[in-house]
Amino acid sequence: MPFKFFHIPVGNAEIAERDLNGFVRSHRVVSVERRFVERGENSFWSLCVDYLDGTPAASDAKSSFGKPKIDYREVLSPEDFAVFAKLRDQRKRIATEEAVPVYMVFTNGQLAEIVRVKAKTKSALEQIEGVGGARVDKYGPRILEFLSSQWNEQHAPNGKPV
Repeated sequence: MPFKFFHIPVGNAEIAERDLNGFVRSHRVVSVERRFVERGENSFWSLCVDYLDGTPAASDAKSSFGKPKIDYREVLSPEDFAVFAKLRDQRKRIATEEAVPVYMVFTNGQLAEIVRVKAKTKSALEQIEGVGGARVDKYGPRILEFLSSQWNEQHAPNGKPV
């Protein structure tokens, strides 16, 4: 797999950010390694992007694996979709904190399955296709805590959590 390197200066980062974002939008990214290089006013972020050569990014009509996109509003009940939507927001917060793409935390399909089975334990998360122990150890506690609060709100009498 090929690599592409980017340096994002702390000051005046707009051009480098635009180049990085354009590259990421137009390629299927496998992973991103990032390091902060401390050099006073000349400090910068160094990023190594591992991507699939010759494979364009996902189009609007299909997912990155050539499968049609799924409308989770049609697949999940309205209550589950509400939790799913909030869970995607939580995943985005986690991905931002970790500086990884959202799909590295959990894919939309995995999130939908987590909500569908109402996962409450790490072992329930590990039963989801494509979710291994390392991902469960790293992201599971935050996801499960968030889900617990959502389901408590959803099933509380008079809108008050139980």
